[in-house]
Amino acid sequence: MTRITRFIISALILIAFTGAVFGKESFFDEALKMYKEKKYDDAKFLFERNIVFNPKNVDSYLYLAKIYNKKEEQKKEQLNLDTVLLIEPSNEEAILMSMKIALEKSNYSKVQKLSETFVKVCKDLCEENNKIRESLKNIESKNES
Repeated sequence: MTRITRFIISALILIAFTGAVFGKESFFDEALKMYKEKKYDDAKFLFERNIVFNPKNVDSYLYLAKIYNKKEEQKKEQLNLDTVLLIEPSNEEAILMSMKIALEKSNYSKVQKLSETFVKVCKDLCEENNKIRESLKNIESKNES
């Protein structure tokens, strides 16, 4: 009798553990699905829930920043971008988004610093950096006039 009870308890623990492991992955996948369907509040909730189980998940923070960008909550967007860059300093998309925020705030020294970092790490979005640098040059030339 005790062997059967132990076996059943062990099986239940194994099933619960397996469900918890797969559940963590499904938070991000479900959140991404919601984001693509433009259900930003639901996606935000699921990305935040994914962060609870996996606090170093860069993609969750990045998508939260994108959601805050869409909602025009720049302070929260920047906080999430800072977290992305803290975990993964070479994240192209986060650097680029931070550059755009700094450019909007007229923080040209920060844009220049981020641009220098971006040049070192860029693989896919290099053209975007060139556009930002060009607009920075245009602003500098207007200031000199």
